[in-house]
Amino acid sequence: MNKLKVMVSLVLLVYIGFVIFQFRSNEFWANALDAILLPLISIAYFKENKRPNLYFSLFLICYSVSDLMIFIVDFIPYAYFYYVGNGLYIIAYTALFIKIIKSLSFQYIILNFKFHLVVLTALNIYIAYVLQDIVNPYVGMTNEYFVEIAYNVSMLLVLTASLLNYLYRDDKKSLLIFLGSLSIVFSEVLGVAYMYVDQQNLLNFLVTTLTLLAFYFYFTQSNLKNEEVKQLAS
Repeated sequence: MNKLKVMVSLVLLVYIGFVIFQFRSNEFWANALDAILLPLISIAYFKENKRPNLYFSLFLICYSVSDLMIFIVDFIPYAYFYYVGNGLYIIAYTALFIKIIKSLSFQYIILNFKFHLVVLTALNIYIAYVLQDIVNPYVGMTNEYFVEIAYNVSMLLVLTASLLNYLYRDDKKSLLIFLGSLSIVFSEVLGVAYMYVDQQNLLNFLVTTLTLLAFYFYFTQSNLKNEEVKQLAS
């Protein structure tokens, strides 16, 4: 417990440092501190869990490594940084998606949540369209265009799976997973706006804050167990 408190204090100190440097427009230190926030949370997870979940571990590792690549961006070709970095994020989201859906009953979900599935599908298509419309002028019909599609699809699948998981289980663990996924999607949407529309300090602050909040929810749920599902008659 003491070790966990130390890690939490360290994360808070790094976050405060990020906020200070971000609003002082010190991009170098803001980016550096931002990049180590989530790896610190990942370290705390592995210290607290003697038997970590495989897919959640893969999510944390890939996400953290991609974040840390900011420290080598000046030493490698941009193409490597872009494709490897985004490839790791895609793997991370895919692993989290698998973790969420692997214990769901698809038959039960299809029978009981038909309307939800239709609405979620329409919402995902709309969000994916908006995000692609923002990045289109910058990537065109190149390989980067398809990377962006894969990135957005993997992220939105996590949100969809987490909501269905919450509807299916309706417990605290599934609620935290959904809140984490919702936070990370909002973070990604604002991140696109920051990167391609307007690089305001406030936007990047919100991106990092929402991502940190998402990882807080994910970390908290990792210490909980799913309650027994009380299935309704179909």
